[in-house]
Amino acid sequence: MPHKILKKQKLAHLVHDFVVEAPRIAKHAKPGHFIVIRLHEKGERIPLTIADTYPEEGAFRMIVRAVGKTTYELCTMKEGDEILDVVGPLGRPSEIDRYGKVLLIGGGVGIATLHPIAKALKEAGNKITAILGGRSAEYVIMQEEFKKFGDIVITTDDGSLGMKGVVTDAMEYLVKEKGMDFDIAWAVGPTIMMKFAALKGKELGIPKMWVSLNPIMVDGTGMCGACRVTVGGEIKFACVDGPEFDGYQVEWDELIRRLKQYKEKEEEAFEKFLEKAGDVSWL
Repeated sequence: MPHKILKKQKLAHLVHDFVVEAPRIAKHAKPGHFIVIRLHEKGERIPLTIADTYPEEGAFRMIVRAVGKTTYELCTMKEGDEILDVVGPLGRPSEIDRYGKVLLIGGGVGIATLHPIAKALKEAGNKITAILGGRSAEYVIMQEEFKKFGDIVITTDDGSLGMKGVVTDAMEYLVKEKGMDFDIAWAVGPTIMMKFAALKGKELGIPKMWVSLNPIMVDGTGMCGACRVTVGGEIKFACVDGPEFDGYQVEWDELIRRLKQYKEKEEEAFEKFLEKAGDVSWL
């Protein structure tokens, strides 16, 4: 059944905020869950994370950055357009509990993935500190929403907002300079960011750090095997065993290599899309 785009807003260059009609997903999704979408009959299936749910409206929220053929195509769609397939909620939900002092580390659109997790952790009685990072000020999204959950520290690569540097710089600042300690952490963002956040977290003595992995995924049910990752020396499937795993146990270099295996095909598909779509600089 097609799913209508109820609202759409541009947050930054190539970053768009969608509210999509999907009553069952809105009713059943929990923090950490994700969806798989297919835009049309000839479209590929891609996983996207759920930024929020609105059960009363029968809708969910997703924040998408255009990085490849399908995400670019999605970001050209308008309010009232329909997405052919939206499957979910998929994966295992986050392990929400009353831990104490929680550090949340978000990079780029990974901040959106952390939003429902932050909300649930706050409701469970945790003290939240969030590090929100981006290339520049416009890419540090959802700042006001995270301020509702606790203290935030902002980092930007170019120094246009907050601390100049990356999220690991802020981690070191909070622990070594501010003298803060944390009982648990979550890190969500680009794979390379999560890798170094996990390395830094281990170095700083944070007992555990959850990461949300984003390997290549096809069916989202564990049957295709495309999303396999190695965690603690064992093969896991991100779609059914994750997407969240202990960041200290992930074989990061293997995951990064696997993410590059279809790079040429992805570039070829993107070029063909641009030939048909024309100018998409407005995104």
